[in-house]
Amino acid sequence: SIGGSSTLTLTGSASHPELVPGGAEVPLCVKGCAENPAVVMSWFLNVNLISLSVPVMEVECIREGCQSETLRKMASSVPEGRCLTVVFKGNRKSLDLLCQSQEEAQHWARGIRTLKERVKNMTQKEKLDQYPCNCSRADKNHDDKMSYDEVQVLLQMINIDLSDQYARSLFQKCDQSGDGRLDHEEIEAFCRELLRRPELDAVFIRYSANGCVLSTVDLRDFLKDQGEDASLIHAQSLILTYELNEWAQKNQFMTPNGFTMYMLSKENCMFNPDHGRVYQDMKHPLSHYYISSSHNTYLTKDQLTGDSSVEPYIRALINGCRCVELDCWDGDKGEPVIYHGHTLTSKVPFVQVIQTIKEYAFKASPYPLILSLENHCSVDQQAVMARLLRSILGDELLTKPLSGLDSRYLPSPEDLKGKILVKGKKEKLVEGQSCSSSDLSSSDEESNQCQGRPGVSKLSPELSELVVYTISVPFRGFEQAARSPATYMSSFSESEALRHVKDSGMYFVRHNSHHLSRIYPSGQRLQSSNYNPQEMWNGGCQIVALNFQTPGEQMDLNQGRFLQNGQCGYVLKPTFMCQPDTTFNPENVGGGPSHNPLLLTVQVISAQQLPKSELDKPSSIVDPQVWVEVHGAPIDNDKKKTQYIDNNGFNPRWDCTFTFTVHVPDLALVRFMVEDHDFTSSNDFLGQFTLPFTSLRTGYRHVRLLKLDGSSISPASLFVHVKITPCQSSPSKSPTKSTSKKP
Repeated sequence: SIGGSSTLTLTGSASHPELVPGGAEVPLCVKGCAENPAVVMSWFLNVNLISLSVPVMEVECIREGCQSETLRKMASSVPEGRCLTVVFKGNRKSLDLLCQSQEEAQHWARGIRTLKERVKNMTQKEKLDQYPCNCSRADKNHDDKMSYDEVQVLLQMINIDLSDQYARSLFQKCDQSGDGRLDHEEIEAFCRELLRRPELDAVFIRYSANGCVLSTVDLRDFLKDQGEDASLIHAQSLILTYELNEWAQKNQFMTPNGFTMYMLSKENCMFNPDHGRVYQDMKHPLSHYYISSSHNTYLTKDQLTGDSSVEPYIRALINGCRCVELDCWDGDKGEPVIYHGHTLTSKVPFVQVIQTIKEYAFKASPYPLILSLENHCSVDQQAVMARLLRSILGDELLTKPLSGLDSRYLPSPEDLKGKILVKGKKEKLVEGQSCSSSDLSSSDEESNQCQGRPGVSKLSPELSELVVYTISVPFRGFEQAARSPATYMSSFSESEALRHVKDSGMYFVRHNSHHLSRIYPSGQRLQSSNYNPQEMWNGGCQIVALNFQTPGEQMDLNQGRFLQNGQCGYVLKPTFMCQPDTTFNPENVGGGPSHNPLLLTVQVISAQQLPKSELDKPSSIVDPQVWVEVHGAPIDNDKKKTQYIDNNGFNPRWDCTFTFTVHVPDLALVRFMVEDHDFTSSNDFLGQFTLPFTSLRTGYRHVRLLKLDGSSISPASLFVHVKITPCQSSPSKSPTKSTSKKP
């Protein structure tokens, strides 16, 4: 079942395929059609005749062969070519399948991937065509007509609560035959009325010279106000792409329907599409980048009783994470294991994790991956770890410094492309530094590798020599760190890092311009909750490790930070944070080189097709409320909310305008969050979207909302207008008089 990772034998037959969108042939278990591209994947257990289904858009990926932990255990007894694993988004467990033949397994894998791609690339028209499919589900007696009662069922399914008077009026308007039932064409007319967007019509009328269509000149003027390519050629290309009326397209006009299609398209989304690729300079030292980083990567849940697994490594790497944690302990039979020590969490073999990392390290990003080793193993099993790292990772494992580079600086992500780095302690450090316990782990403040008799090393030479550019050392103040090689790095607990940010901000930023710093959550976060990463980024910290398995605002911010630069896991820090003599202090921004205040004006106009809260009853209708938040330097942190709208998750309207003064735009993130207002309890989360301030596009935009786990809830969106203008506001403190203390 989906609830547990069970191995099922497919009952479909490769000899009886069904054609699905895109032309792939798959077993009958996979259903799809051109009229309903948002397909579901279905199967059943022929023992109990239990039917199971899940939307294809909920599938994260397909892994062929014995890839899951369950199938790995069965690898000796099942043919690998007949096995595959369907991995779902969110907390739903994966589904392991054993097919009747290798050919059938290939059909399944190819078919589901084709359907995923089909859904991903659906046009707006195809998305709108889903309403007849919902109508079919609401048609209880399957007579292809809808009574008023069935229309009420439809409205509940699509999360809209119309007054009885308005619903009956709309029903009667569309019931051209007057028989009290809507046929197919009348249902389409009903859906079109529901989909009318008066707020889009108003924008259209504002730019239309004749009030009926947009000419290429009208559309050009609109694009200019949007801050986009305002050439006539671009306007013409948009008409060709989005206008559905053949006459209008031929005469280079855009009708209201074509304008709606364009406004709802990916081409008009809030996020700057140019930032969806690697656009930043990747030739700076590693210390000049924020690096997407995971803490306790092996855990699926909390750090007391949660399972340890390779699955979180796969998810993290697929999502662009570039620093994963391996908490290594002695295992049985001389084989090291990974788990959260001294707890009831399960164990996963070290070798399986390294094999998984080998396969997925560069699936999402070509830039270097850092393995943060929390080493609790004996010298003998450390040697085993070193041997496994070398044998499995091969040439991808960095084992010696790159030649021809300036040793005063760390190499760049471009220099280290396709390489895996080991972070850990190292023997024979310069300046008399020795192995120390200060590179701490949140589990037990990292076991002291130097405990025991003085002069006796508990560090394996074989493992030590694999540590090249990410050498863990204790932090003993900014002055000593400034004299240390760039390859030395320190780890800080969240409280220690926050103290440096608050009390010695400028010196911490300077330190992080040359050295890497890793931040980890407090050991008191037993439920694997997260701290606010923005506070650490404000101090220039690069490896801000979060519990990826725990969704929430903190992970929203992390996802937003690394949404840019092609989601490659590396984001270049602002220039003023990369200079060794910078005067930037996140706690005292005023007037410095970073101080370039802008006025952000956001008008929250409306929302479309908001989901119901997962906690709600099927019959409930949401009362949506929108928050607009700015996260950045302390002076910029701000959040504002709209009023709530009663009983309308389908098309609520606010027309509410907020202004924010953003003093350090290069550090700021903007978060849109929608929740279901509740008088008697805390509000329920409905969706959110977070992006860098510098990736915002101005003008009229749609904000595509995401679930708590970061996956899409299309077509749910917000319609907003964004304006960014210079601001003369300035904080009262002077930049030249830093309040930072130098420990």
